[in-house]
Amino acid sequence: MNTPPKADTPPPAPSVSAHAYPWDVLDDPAFPDRVRQAGLDAVTLAFAYHSTRAATPLHPRRRFVGAAHSALYRPVRQRAWTGRRLAPAAAGWAPGPDPAGAAVEALAEAGIPVNAWLVLAHNSRLGTLYPELAVTNCFDESYPYALCPAQAEVREYCATLAAEALRGLPPGAVRGVSLESAGQLGAVHLGCHEKTDGAYPAGALRALSVCCCVACRERWRAAGLDPEESVALLRRSADTVGPPLPDALGTVLLAVRHTAADELRGQVLAAVRATLPGAPVTLHAHPDPWATGPSPGLTARAAKEVDALLVPCWPTGPDTAGLVRRAVPLGLPVDAYVTAQRPAEPQKLGAHVRRLRAAGASRLSLYHLGLLPSERMPLLAALAKEFRA
Repeated sequence: MNTPPKADTPPPAPSVSAHAYPWDVLDDPAFPDRVRQAGLDAVTLAFAYHSTRAATPLHPRRRFVGAAHSALYRPVRQRAWTGRRLAPAAAGWAPGPDPAGAAVEALAEAGIPVNAWLVLAHNSRLGTLYPELAVTNCFDESYPYALCPAQAEVREYCATLAAEALRGLPPGAVRGVSLESAGQLGAVHLGCHEKTDGAYPAGALRALSVCCCVACRERWRAAGLDPEESVALLRRSADTVGPPLPDALGTVLLAVRHTAADELRGQVLAAVRATLPGAPVTLHAHPDPWATGPSPGLTARAAKEVDALLVPCWPTGPDTAGLVRRAVPLGLPVDAYVTAQRPAEPQKLGAHVRRLRAAGASRLSLYHLGLLPSERMPLLAALAKEFRA
């Protein structure tokens, strides 16, 4: 268990990494040079990832990769998944039977450290196949991209996925592990040609992000709530001019969500630490306890169980530094997650990372080594320099 550092402990030296996909690394001999030119300390490489259509503007052999569904970028061993409904699919669009393993090997040969990036509960393929295991709102609408952590099958799947993603790697090949969507996703997906932006105010989005699946309703009942009455109140609050959730109801609903997130994270951490002993774990997390998505709201236990917190910092306005300031008192290294992609404006990014560093971030994670066009690649080195200044 982690404990906050003593007052006289010197702050950690700032470090900078950037994210990448296995297909960015494979078949591109120039990739390690771009990592060095950017002044990076490590590459955070996707080992398990959701569906995407990715640009590859600097790759010598391709310009796009269509990842049609969530996939495990390590071998999918039948013996590990026999008898389970929830099992990952292989990445048929990526080179070879072990794309992440091969990319790790290529980076290791170039002397570049790697962090394993695992996306857990975000899985549109499985949520579509088994909607009863997906987050379901108060109108009985399923969010197929969001597996619900209150479901025991989902927690078991995420833990096994983590173990299988990390198994069989050469000793020391992976420096650390980064856990994304280790909790509940909500109403906002930010994908699939999203056409929901601005349609609902914050209060309605909060209500529409409360999972009302069978497992969650059973937990509500155990906590003393009437599920039908609770759903009716959520529906009222989900109206664009509806009243806010009653405080007492919100307290129980949030506690149920956080308990499920703690259970999922606990099982995943146990699997990670059994498979890759000693590897530090970074948790994608948001200081707002009500937040849902790839960086779920921090629970009371979360900071005591991991080694660092990655906080989403893509908006470049001054308010974003406040998220870092809220996370720093928890006593862990705070990793500021920043995108250099459009629509981020290059002239604003330098001041942005300086504010994040001043707010207490000791690590910077940049997005994204494979997606950036050539004219934006120098930004990475400039931002790394600004952050370390």
